[in-house]
Order: sequence, then C-alpha cells, then structure tokens
Amino acid sequence: MPAPLLEEVFKKSGLPTYTFVEPAEYNHLKVALRTAGRGVVVEGPSGIGKTTAVQKALTEIGIAAKAQVFSGRNAADRELLAELPAFGDLGIVIIDDFHRLSDATKHVIADLLKEFADKETTASKIVLIGINRAGDSLVNFAPDLNNRIETIHFEVNTEPKVRELIKKGEEALNITIECADALARDASGSFHMAQILCNELCLSCCRFDGHRD
Repeated sequence: MPAPLLEEVFKKSGLPTYTFVEPAEYNHLKVALRTAGRGVVVEGPSGIGKTTAVQKALTEIGIAAKAQVFSGRNAADRELLAELPAFGDLGIVIIDDFHRLSDATKHVIADLLKEFADKETTASKIVLIGINRAGDSLVNFAPDLNNRIETIHFEVNTEPKVRELIKKGEEALNITIECADALARDASGSFHMAQILCNELCLSCCRFDGHRD
C-alpha cells in the first residue's frame, strides 16, 4: 500500500482520514445520534471539528448511509430545507451552518423537531450544526422544544487533543515535526487550524511531491 500524501494526511478541507481525534463530547454525541426521533443540536466555535465529529460518529454507529447533508450557506439547500415537511420520511438530515437559515425556515424545522420527538420516529432525524448558542434561535420559536432536543456544546479543543492530531499525522507520514508542541499551542484549540499549520510547515520544510527527503 503506497504511503499517504501530505494533502491526504493534513487536510485543509474535508473529513480527516488519518488525523481524526475524538472530541471530549464524542460519546454524548453518539448516544444522541442513536436516540430515535430526538433532534440533535451541535454548537460551538468554528473550526473545532463539529461537522467532522458528526459524520465520523454516524459512520461508527452504522447509519451514515441514511444521512443527507445540507448547508445553510447554500442557496439551493436553503430552498429545499424550507420544504422539508413535504418530503415525508427524511432519514437523517444534517444541516450545517443552520444559524444562517431564515427565521421562517427555522420555524419549520422547530415544528418538525417537536413532531419527530413526540412520535419517537425511527424514519426521520434532524441534526443541526452551528455556532455558539445557535440552538437558542429554535427555542425562541418553540419554547417547549428544549425538552425534545439534545444540545451538545463543543468546547475549544485542549492542547493535548490538538497535539494528538499532529502526532497521528507524523505517524502517517513517518516524519517528526520538531515544533509540534508550538504548533499545538498556535492552533488555539482549532483542529482545522492545526491541519493548515502542519500542511504549510511540511510544504516549507520538506519535499512532498510523493517522496520524502
């Protein structure tokens, strides 16, 4: 099996293949995703691995194939999300950046979350991913929603967690990053930033065109 390339290990975008590190909230997330009908809100600062953790958890518990991913940043997705009630059984709907949706669409989603939770449906589940306190906007539309959804707040990752990511990358590439501890500090708790810093450092210090000097 060929050795992985730099861009496959320290990825600037997309899901990590070699460097996934479980956040502290990971077990809570998996239980919430397994719970029938109950909506899940994952909130926290940008770049700390919320979306990655959701997709990895769905894969681990064997239900990733049922998931559809939408983005509140995408105009076409926003149009579809406004019509969710018309689609019947939804499977697992993941809405990233849901804080960017219109109030009208948030209201639609809040009503669906209540309905699915009350029915404990196994055919539909909604997972919302957004910035800090993004879930509060839903509760504003439906004050009784709090008891029907699971809100998981992702904290900034600890320095040892970021260092674990870097170590996995070092092992995958069979290299040693001498300033790894400093990089872990400079990432300021962001897995995404750690990926970028490691990628850029490797490019500036090594020859990563499929070979290693």
